[in-house]
Amino acid sequence: MGGFFGAVSKRDIVLDTFFGVDYHSHLGTKFGGLTIYDEKKGFQRQIHNITNTPFRTRFEPDIADIEGTSGIGCIADDDPQPLLLRSHLGLFAITTVGLINNAEELIERYFSNSNSQFLAMGSGKVNATELVGALINRKQSIVEGIRYAQDVIQGSETIMLLTQDGIIVARDKLGRLPVLIGKNDDGYCVSFESFVYHKLGYEDHYELGPQEIVKVTKDGIEVLSPAAEKMRLCAFLWTYYGYPNSNYEGKNVEVMRYKNGRIMARDAMQKGEMPDVDIVAGVPDSGLPHGIGYANESGKDFGRPFIKYTPTWSRSFTPTSQKVRNQVAKMKQIPVPELIKDKKLLLIDDSIVRGTQLRETVDFLYNSGAKEVHMRSACPPIMYSCKYLNFSRGNSDMELIARRVVQDLEGDEGQKHLDEYSDAKTQRGQCMLKRICEEMGFDSLGFQSVEGLIEAIGLDKDKLCTYCWTGKE
Repeated sequence: MGGFFGAVSKRDIVLDTFFGVDYHSHLGTKFGGLTIYDEKKGFQRQIHNITNTPFRTRFEPDIADIEGTSGIGCIADDDPQPLLLRSHLGLFAITTVGLINNAEELIERYFSNSNSQFLAMGSGKVNATELVGALINRKQSIVEGIRYAQDVIQGSETIMLLTQDGIIVARDKLGRLPVLIGKNDDGYCVSFESFVYHKLGYEDHYELGPQEIVKVTKDGIEVLSPAAEKMRLCAFLWTYYGYPNSNYEGKNVEVMRYKNGRIMARDAMQKGEMPDVDIVAGVPDSGLPHGIGYANESGKDFGRPFIKYTPTWSRSFTPTSQKVRNQVAKMKQIPVPELIKDKKLLLIDDSIVRGTQLRETVDFLYNSGAKEVHMRSACPPIMYSCKYLNFSRGNSDMELIARRVVQDLEGDEGQKHLDEYSDAKTQRGQCMLKRICEEMGFDSLGFQSVEGLIEAIGLDKDKLCTYCWTGKE
């Protein structure tokens, strides 16, 4: 995935940009980058690998030598950025968030129209942000270029540029990610997450619509290309990736998660499917508020039978060895034996994607003395890898536990009936739940429905992207 932050002001904005990007660290773990512009020093750029070192720690030594009144930065899960490009459109820095599914086709098309070249990695892969920059440079203005790039890209791209006179930012065509603008007495900032700029002393000022392009300077914002009406904001932001303090389209993440848990419990009680358990718990960290909501609605005690140890094993720590990664996953989970031994537990997780770590969690709970472990997912079964934002992307849909189980149950024929398998009211849906329970060691399993999830978010279903659950655009 990834996230970005930018600021332009009458004063120095290095610290604002540094902390603004750092506060997007929950959206990526691979690369971090900063580009600051100063009239005297010009563009100053730093990019670091943050796989095993947090952004703040990695970049703190750099900021003492950087200064400027405008800047952008990013957290990226794919390629190093921001990039600094020079073309007939001028000199600018660019950072992007999204996914290009037809990158090879676009590269070949670009080659066929010019004798240009791209820098390539060892695998031959081209940096996606460099490709976006090249597409923008095909046109005679930045705005034309951005619109062209977003039109030809299959997938999704949110784009931010830093020029010598401000920031140009474009929300992706269907608004799958939010782009917000904050304001203070000295200038403006651009951010994915609203809580980020609130902590930096900015107030809510403007939220871009789908496809909208704006220019941000210290004196204000100018709409360069209007918003489109059609929006498909990613619903998974609320269930998992979004930070608890953030708001998207006026809907707070933490509030949604409490409500989502309540709706799950309400529906379970109405159907007579509430198991007799001693404790309701959320799987740390994103599952906790869903679990609190579930416990409050059901009247069951909420507890934390295990705690995630993060001081030395933070989310950003990703060892290169699979053996070490597996051991780290185990080391993170610290039990509270008094809340596990001989207890019937109901766990709420934000989602069940591949199921690998969840199986280890269940084994860990049984080995710690749990009598029963019931599992609930705060979102529907993930049937399709995300082709827009890298949320649940893998080499194959068959890496997803729901799809793999469908294949095991019915082979290729089952792939024609994914809607039925996603619906627990159908015979196929019940078969999938039973098989996952057998494979994962759950005493029972339930998924939130698409309808329940949309109710919890509180937006019109036509404004939300639910592709990873429904396969519908």
